[in-house]
Amino acid sequence: MGTATSSITSKGQVTIPKALRQQLGLARGGRVSFQLVGDHIEVRSCKPEQPLPASGFGLLKSPRQPVPADFDPASFLTP
Repeated sequence: MGTATSSITSKGQVTIPKALRQQLGLARGGRVSFQLVGDHIEVRSCKPEQPLPASGFGLLKSPRQPVPADFDPASFLTP
């Protein structure tokens, strides 16, 4: 891809064109760095220090004790 342009919002935000994001593998939540080089700005993708997990399973820890796999919630009902 050659040159692409984007407008600057009132908050100073710009949108990286989709084709460039795809080429660089940039996704939502990804990070980029900015560096002033002479009379222009270089934008570089920041690679995560650790690879992102394929799923979010196990990322959150609960302070509660785990529920046994054979737990029957109907046992709380009184006949």
